[in-house]
Amino acid sequence: MEIYINKNTKKYLMDRHKAKRGSHETQVHKEVHKNAHKGVNHNDAKYHDHANLELKKEVVKKYHDKLQDLKDEIGKAVVGQHEVIDGFLRGLLARGHVLVEGVPGIAKTHLIKTLAIATGCKGSRIQFTVDLLPTDITGLTIYDQHKGFYTQKGPIFANFVLADEINRAPPKTQSALLEAMQEKQVTIGGKTYPLDEPFFVMATQNPIESEGTYRLPEAQVDRFLYKLLMGYPKMDEEKQVLKINATLRDFKDFKIKQAISPREIIEMQKMTHKIYLSSDIEDYILRIVEATRNPDKYKLRTGKYIEYGGSPRASISLFISAKAQAILQGNNYVTPQYVKDVAKDVLRHRIILNYEGQAEKITNDQIVDEILSKVPVQQN
Repeated sequence: MEIYINKNTKKYLMDRHKAKRGSHETQVHKEVHKNAHKGVNHNDAKYHDHANLELKKEVVKKYHDKLQDLKDEIGKAVVGQHEVIDGFLRGLLARGHVLVEGVPGIAKTHLIKTLAIATGCKGSRIQFTVDLLPTDITGLTIYDQHKGFYTQKGPIFANFVLADEINRAPPKTQSALLEAMQEKQVTIGGKTYPLDEPFFVMATQNPIESEGTYRLPEAQVDRFLYKLLMGYPKMDEEKQVLKINATLRDFKDFKIKQAISPREIIEMQKMTHKIYLSSDIEDYILRIVEATRNPDKYKLRTGKYIEYGGSPRASISLFISAKAQAILQGNNYVTPQYVKDVAKDVLRHRIILNYEGQAEKITNDQIVDEILSKVPVQQN
């Protein structure tokens, strides 16, 4: 049945609809302005108006649930360390690599082994020592009188690679690993071999011992997407560690199941790039990085301790990391809070302190905290 509406009635209904919509938009604008100064915009229409044009909410929800299942499986063998695990997963989604600093015995090796099993991927461990050669990482061409020349691939040919105590190897050996991380390929005997996908490197540093170590140059450290700090567990967590007693139990006793496949990880990595990020958030990211270079502009008290700020790679890392954080939170758009969530991991190793800052024992995290508190989410 068709309903006919005369012109006057139609005009009245349209005017009424516009008035309601105008009232709603005014309210949204007020909420945007109100929340922008708080930096909490998780449900703010301003940051997801066009998100569904590129990515359906249902797809992100599916991947969010998969990642939660993965975290549950990791939790069977690794107690606590939730922030570090989230950092690992963000790095994996962003196709980056992480540098982890922590004292011995806090489950760094255990974590990467668990992650490999729970994702159905191949994992390997390289113990860096002073006499480690680049070919011990990448592999080499070998001659056998029966086989002739053939290529023996090194431990770098795995999905998850643990580079344990990377600062114990000389710079030439460190460079072999970092080149593979950057190029996603290795050259052996004049022939280039692509590395397996997904490819993720976790390099560790021991902050206690400095004897017999080689400091990683800033340009090489900058190639890591994150620097994560892995600290001691809380007392209740350590009590749980005593109960599961990972050192004395066989690893298979944890009954870790595969929660996700390598193919799904690759799909997630592609989806991460499609997460919507508004131009306002882009400007916010640029202001944060600018504050590390021009601290006086933002009246940073700790700015006098900065020798060098973040490079454009810092901006790129914040950009992709905020998108990865959105997937971890189950959203298909980025909010300013997601940028804040990843800022320390991204900038911690990219801000270079001067001698005064080192003498005063200023930490990069302190500087990032002040930057986040003083850099406005929206430019006036």
